Amino acid sequence: MSPDSVRLLNGSSLCSGRLEVKSNQSWSSVCEADFDQQDAEVVCRELGCGPPSVLQGALYGEVEAPVWSKEFQCGGHESALLDCRSSGSARNSCSPGKAVGLTCSEGEDVRLVGGATHCTGTVELKYLGEWRPVEAIEWTRKTATVVCEQLDCGYVVSLGKRTGASSRSVWSISDMCIQLGSTLQYCASASFSKSIFDVTCSDSVRLLNGSSLCSGRLEVKSNQSWSSVCEADFDQQDAEVVCRELGCGPPSVLQGALYGEVEAPVWSKEFQCGGHESALLDCRSSGSARNSCSPGKAVGLTCSDNDVFRLEGGSNHCAGTLELKHLGEWRPVEIYDRMPQTAAIVCAHLDCGSIISIEQNHESSHRLTWGISADCVQDGSSLRQCAKSDHSSLITTLHCSDSVRLLNGSSLCSGRLEVKSNQSWSSVCEADFDQQDAEVVCRELGCGPPSVLQGALYGEVEAPV
Repeated sequence: MSPDSVRLLNGSSLCSGRLEVKSNQSWSSVCEADFDQQDAEVVCRELGCGPPSVLQGALYGEVEAPVWSKEFQCGGHESALLDCRSSGSARNSCSPGKAVGLTCSEGEDVRLVGGATHCTGTVELKYLGEWRPVEAIEWTRKTATVVCEQLDCGYVVSLGKRTGASSRSVWSISDMCIQLGSTLQYCASASFSKSIFDVTCSDSVRLLNGSSLCSGRLEVKSNQSWSSVCEADFDQQDAEVVCRELGCGPPSVLQGALYGEVEAPVWSKEFQCGGHESALLDCRSSGSARNSCSPGKAVGLTCSDNDVFRLEGGSNHCAGTLELKHLGEWRPVEIYDRMPQTAAIVCAHLDCGSIISIEQNHESSHRLTWGISADCVQDGSSLRQCAKSDHSSLITTLHCSDSVRLLNGSSLCSGRLEVKSNQSWSSVCEADFDQQDAEVVCRELGCGPPSVLQGALYGEVEAPV
């Protein structure tokens, strides 16, 4: 859907930047004096963005390209900028800071239908004037959060794919396109599918400015506005409820000022949760009222985002079929790209040393699985954030070493050697290890024969010896 005649450069998204126009295979900037609000409306529409919100020179850097020579005279209804009339005057230069900088709103027509509130239901997108359900192509919890945020609904709590009896017209949207910062509309293409996408968002709590979906400064929604919570009005039991409501693990850090100062209004009452409630706003609250909160005293909360997974059916806990508990449900995992680096994360989490082998096994029947893209995990996301619901006959079997591992190396077959005994890891002294010993370790890890055996290559000893 990307247009081939206009582009916005140096902006924070595809819908903002310095405007350039293509003609005769070359790109030209546009001078601010030759461009108005109607012209901007056409460009934003052509790019699949919302209406223009800011039109100002120098927002996105000085002019680098040649300057478009004529003034645009759009009525505002045209579908492409080059369809507009232009003046007969010619301009060959543009004063510094006067090239058009344009910000289009990224507000998309998106909704959740069929749920109890506007924050839960089937995802529908209005694109090219038409509402259609969205077909989820490898959508993850991280991507579904885009929809929740768009609807001012906090974070995604659950997501799933439903398959109907017959195909219907849908908007097909790729997870990878959205991960690259594109809007839903920019990533949409017309398709027919039996599968549609359901999302449940939290409409009452959210965590802002954190490093993951499970950390940040806590805000609570009431009467359509968000409020911060003062640290003095929030305790461990309250934190347990919030983490459960967001689909995260139990709270690991509860401390003010971790995620920025208070910006929103302050929640006026003290929460008094027992810790068992399913939502924070289900908890009792005190009758006292608070209108301010000392700087640095707004609740900063980190819920554990540790993946809950296991290896089933092997000879020990370090070998078997990979299963992940996500959104309260254990399912087998299919790692799409079968990358050893992703499998190594599982081995390390299970305290099992290095990965020895990773295999994809076919089952006779399809069943519900969690599908995981290795690229998503490599970007630093957890397995749970990258998990999408799928039906597959492929499941992943891992074999980790339960007795040796190599740390700090450049690959899975290099690093400082550690040996496990009595559930703890120990380094090995160089004087107590020779070429024959190295051959055994390399074979045990599924690597080739040893090529370098030398102390201090991969850092000093940290573990016991």
